[in-house]
Amino acid sequence: MAIPADPAAELARLIGPPPGTARLAAHWFATPLGAMVAVADGGALHLLEFADRPELAAELRRLAAEAGGIVPGRTPVTDLTAAQLAAWFDGARRDFDLPLAAWGTPFQRRVWQELGRIPAGATLSYGALARRIGQPRAVRAVARANGANRLALVIPCHRILGADGALTGYGGGLWRKQALLRHESGGSLLPQPAFAGDFPAEKA
Repeated sequence: MAIPADPAAELARLIGPPPGTARLAAHWFATPLGAMVAVADGGALHLLEFADRPELAAELRRLAAEAGGIVPGRTPVTDLTAAQLAAWFDGARRDFDLPLAAWGTPFQRRVWQELGRIPAGATLSYGALARRIGQPRAVRAVARANGANRLALVIPCHRILGADGALTGYGGGLWRKQALLRHESGGSLLPQPAFAGDFPAEKA
C-alpha cells in the first residue's frame, strides 16, 4: 500500500470525521515493505502498523475513543520513530529505543515485555513465551495478547512461530513476517508488493 495522497481523507475514511481538537497525530510514511502509519503525541508512540493491516481501522477507532480523537500530523516522537525505522531497515539498528504509551491489561503488558526480550534473529513459539511469563497453560491467551499488539516491529510479535516452527498469523501478512525474519537474520528484504504470493499460506 502506498502513502495516501490525502492523509486527512484517509483518516476520515478509517475512523470518521476528526474531532475539533485531538491530542494524537497520525502520520504515514514509506518503508521497504510498504507504507506504515504511526500515531503519537508529544511524549509517546501509541500505534505503529502497516497501513494495509486489515484490523487497522478498528485499532484506530479504539485508540481515538481512548484518547479523544486523532488528527493527521506529526510530532517529535513521530520523527524519532521514522528515523529509527529507517535505520532498522538499513541494518544499522537491531532494536528500538522509543517512548511507548502504556496501555493494555497487566497480562498483555507482561507478554509484550517478554516479546521485547527476544533478540533480533531469534524466534520463540507461543508455548515457550507462555512458559517464560510463568503461565505455561496460557498459550491461547498469549496468542491473543500477541495479536493485540499495536506497535509492529517495536514490540516484535513477528518473532513468534508455531510449535512446529511454522509461520503463524501476522496482521501484516505472512509474506511480510517472513521478510522481517529474514532481514533480522542477515538476509535481504524483498520489495513490496511483488512477492506476496511466494510465501507459504497460514495453516488452519
